[in-house]
Amino acid sequence: MTLQTLSVTLALPEIFIASMACLILLVGLYANQERAARTCYRLAVGTLLVAAALVIAGFSGESSLAFNGLFVDDPLSDLLKFGICLLSAAVFVYGRQYNAHRDLFRSEYYVLGLFSVCGMMVMASANHLLSLYLGLELMSLCLYAMIAFYREDKLAVESSMKYFVLGALASSILLYGMSLLYGLAGSLELPAIRQALGELDHANPALLLSVVLIVTAVGFKLGAVPFHMWVPDVYQGAPTSTTAFIGAAPKIAAFALVFRLLSGGLQDMHDSWQQMLIILALLSVLAGNVIAIAQDNLKRMLAYSTISHMGFFLFGILAGNEAGYSAALFYVLVYATMSCAAFGLVLFLSDKGFESDLLEDLKGLDRNSPRIALLFLVLMLSMAGIPPMAGFFAKLAVIRSLVEQDLVWVAVIAVLLAVVGAYYYLRVIKLVFFDPPATERSVSAPPANWVVLAANIGILIVILPWIGTLIALCEQVIRGVG
Repeated sequence: MTLQTLSVTLALPEIFIASMACLILLVGLYANQERAARTCYRLAVGTLLVAAALVIAGFSGESSLAFNGLFVDDPLSDLLKFGICLLSAAVFVYGRQYNAHRDLFRSEYYVLGLFSVCGMMVMASANHLLSLYLGLELMSLCLYAMIAFYREDKLAVESSMKYFVLGALASSILLYGMSLLYGLAGSLELPAIRQALGELDHANPALLLSVVLIVTAVGFKLGAVPFHMWVPDVYQGAPTSTTAFIGAAPKIAAFALVFRLLSGGLQDMHDSWQQMLIILALLSVLAGNVIAIAQDNLKRMLAYSTISHMGFFLFGILAGNEAGYSAALFYVLVYATMSCAAFGLVLFLSDKGFESDLLEDLKGLDRNSPRIALLFLVLMLSMAGIPPMAGFFAKLAVIRSLVEQDLVWVAVIAVLLAVVGAYYYLRVIKLVFFDPPATERSVSAPPANWVVLAANIGILIVILPWIGTLIALCEQVIRGVG
């Protein structure tokens, strides 16, 4: 690992996004609203694509530290940033028509989105508790504002307030846990904390309290049961374009948060946090899948689906080894891609004055829009984990990591709950293909939306022959950390 005290080059994607966000804000101030919105939308999407290109151009395959150890550039951070940029750009494209129909098509929306992406990327490269926390708060504060952006919708404002209050509570718990950790380790740098904990008594009450507080805060941020109460309300209440944003790229940033904290700083406390994560993961998959079955609101169903998927993600993390972390990484990348496409489809079906957020709105969709119905079929099969779709191999990788760690009983329960969870995805397919249409209406969207959506779902099919290679790549990326 090389150390560069101050390197603008390593943080160039983040600096570029932050600079462009400021520029877009100025454009919005000095141009008329409609023209400014179109310009800012194009600038925002272009900014994310250029940032993704900068990430690729700066890839070296080595770990380098910058800004006095606050920032690390390694293969993992590059992969996460690349995914964050591409998925965020896709969500902006999906939401363009939806926002225009609801007075959300304003420059401030894209400024908030870009600053949120910047926070996610800072989290991906965090090597220090301070930078990790600042990245988390930058992302979260922007999301609170994006949820409440549609001020005419009381439900959106209410869900934003719930998210803000619970998010602030989680942040304070995390900060308290970090302060205890700093007091015990004498450092805020994650590698130094890991080294210091190796010399401490792992039964130290203050250390155990710190681990409990950090895992609790992580549970809140992930929306894991029993800290999930904000997820369904936020997913349902937020404008669908914002829900799509929350459901995609932040999940990749969540992997960075969990991995940097638990593997980077608290790996020696694995036996302690593993037991807590087993409980969180099992409860999340159980409650998420069972409650999702009872939902009649599509966005709320996808919210409980998210809770379930976060449980599977935690199964990989709790394995606590290279295979587990790489399985969790592969899982979160596949899930974020599927979630982005799922909300993209919901945005396709929504029209001016019409929110396509009820399951009954999907009835007979194959007769009104066969192409959308086919995309729903592919996506629901993948999210359900039906072979040979990408979602199946993601779940398989996680379950295999559990078996390798002799957590066979957890793996068996995970498989059974995955079967239960397949029901509500298959119900969507049944509504789309076998029920008579609730209404006769056509689905129209700009050509760019069709191209991005086809590419989004196409990725889940194209990668199938190279699943083994992609999982090996994730293992190599995890191996290259530090």
